[in-house]
Amino acid sequence: MSLGDQIARNLPYLRRYARALTGSQATGDAFVRATLEAALADEKLKSSLEGGRVPLYRAFNKVWASAYLDVPESRTEGSHETAAQDRLKSITPLNRQALLLTTLEDFSVDQAGEIMDLDPSEIESLVQEAVQEIDRESSTSVLIIEDEPLISMQLEDLVTQLGHEVCGTAATRTQAQEVVAEKTPGLVLADIQLADGSSGLDAVDDILAIDSVPVIFITAYPERLLTGDRPEPTYLVTKPFQEQTVRAAISQALFFGSSRPLS
Repeated sequence: MSLGDQIARNLPYLRRYARALTGSQATGDAFVRATLEAALADEKLKSSLEGGRVPLYRAFNKVWASAYLDVPESRTEGSHETAAQDRLKSITPLNRQALLLTTLEDFSVDQAGEIMDLDPSEIESLVQEAVQEIDRESSTSVLIIEDEPLISMQLEDLVTQLGHEVCGTAATRTQAQEVVAEKTPGLVLADIQLADGSSGLDAVDDILAIDSVPVIFITAYPERLLTGDRPEPTYLVTKPFQEQTVRAAISQALFFGSSRPLS
């Protein structure tokens, strides 16, 4: 397989990681582009990418670590992206990187250590710090749009354990509309293909037409959304999922999004 083919195969997932890390499609994609441009300008870096996912993420991490604080220079004052970057500056992003790499991207602790130039023991400590930070997140109300009953119950249990309230569950777009008519959620967990053939994407669009709400999509086919041809979800979890992956995504969504606290 050519280097171009290797990168193309892994690129959608690197973009997913970049967006989850930055809280923005535009900013995440900009860092991915910067990584590829750096590789084109450096033959040594370019040749290292032949090793697969780990070297690609390692190259991205170097660009991110050296440049992320420069991004605010091109921002629009008062924008959602401005707020997200300002919040990033107030914390050390290493713990979130470690958590996302070992959950959302399913790297081992050793692989994450190689990507971040840290010992595995340091990665484990960072992950623990991130989990503790998640536990300090303010509670919000959550709508679960999922047509598989067992998965819906699993998500309900997880959301409740994290201290959030489930304001409703829906297996169809119509049911989601009915829930939202009663109460607008502070966070949405949504499948894409629903029981009656309706679309979770359409159900989410209905909600976003009412209010800006953080959304996490959960799907068995992430590549269908990570095409680069249209606006894409920032938070995308692949089925079958680990509970810690969903937990990390919820933390990121609430960290960057305008979540609605419980009254």
